[in-house]
Amino acid sequence: METSTSSNPNERCTISKNSSWCSQFQNASNPWMARYVYALIFLAANLLAWAARDYGRGALREMERLEGCNGEKECLGGEGVLRVSLGCFVYFMIMFLSTAGTSKLNETRDSWHSGWWLVKLVLWAAMMIFPFLLPAPLIQIYGEIAHFGAGVFLLIQLISIISFITWLNDCCLSDKYAERCQIHVMLFATIAYVICLVGIILMYIWYAPQPSCLLNIFFITWSLVLLQLMTSVSLHPKVNGGILTPGLMGLYVVFLCWCAIRSEPAGDSCIRKEEPGNRTDWLSIISFIVAILAIVIATFSTGIDSNCFQFRKNDTPAEDDVPYGYGFFHFVFATGAMYFAMLLIGWNSHHVMRKWTIDVGWTSTWVRIVNEWLAVCVYLWMLVAPIIWKSRHADSTREIP
Repeated sequence: METSTSSNPNERCTISKNSSWCSQFQNASNPWMARYVYALIFLAANLLAWAARDYGRGALREMERLEGCNGEKECLGGEGVLRVSLGCFVYFMIMFLSTAGTSKLNETRDSWHSGWWLVKLVLWAAMMIFPFLLPAPLIQIYGEIAHFGAGVFLLIQLISIISFITWLNDCCLSDKYAERCQIHVMLFATIAYVICLVGIILMYIWYAPQPSCLLNIFFITWSLVLLQLMTSVSLHPKVNGGILTPGLMGLYVVFLCWCAIRSEPAGDSCIRKEEPGNRTDWLSIISFIVAILAIVIATFSTGIDSNCFQFRKNDTPAEDDVPYGYGFFHFVFATGAMYFAMLLIGWNSHHVMRKWTIDVGWTSTWVRIVNEWLAVCVYLWMLVAPIIWKSRHADSTREIP
């Protein structure tokens, strides 16, 4: 192996091309491993936003000197979250614009996506600092735009989840695995429905203990109705979608309903939460950590699922094709930056959040409920759309003489 005694780092990397350290930052690395590095960067941004909201006032006194902070009050709390979110959004949008359309390995854009980590880490650090130099009105405008971006992220995540469920069902019902997976399908579907019913019963007990809890009773009961509706449509002879997909979708619907009710602010007798105060118990801390990790995992898993948005599927990709869509991956992370900002501020930049809390407030509640209803509508449309298109195609062929 060649070695170099030159003091120039760039020359040293050029001469010692086989060096793993130089190739880590200069050459293209494994795109599968690159996903995890971006996920860690995204996690770091989440933690910075949380720190700016909960502990920034005591640790970032130097922000008083920044012109855009107006005595630090507009750089911390909810606005601090928006500033960190803006930096993360700009970073991943830069990555999106610079990698969109990459189709082959070992080309320049592939090398940029999978390597050059030192440069990209410096870029990320700069993007974390830059938003704190901006005036407050620009941050408020970004906060309004972030509502839309977070909604786009939820829609992408929803389509990805439904696509995975339908793919799993099609795989189990295919000629190759139909006989082998028949018992497994019935078992998983039964377990899913049992969990759904148990979850609905527990929500009635925990969140609708009194007849006066009309809103929670409506949310829970309507979720049960939607579960029955999805099952009925899927089992219809013309649809013949099986029992597995509505069971799995039922889990998702019940989970969204539970998240919506849990997002309701404390103080109502229907929501059994501790009264607001300065004390934070270990359960709140664990719930917050799990929620942050769930955001990162959801963004990560959605970002690599670009195939569900491709209208033309390529069943036999070439060996030098990229393993996933780089542009789509970074776009999901960019919208995910807006999404975690909305969760940390309760979808309202003027809403004061308690420490170690996330996604709390009536706005958060209704966002979850609308997401639940939208999920059911998208799922039902995916069931009945092939029948509608088939009938229209049959009618059009009859009209042709």
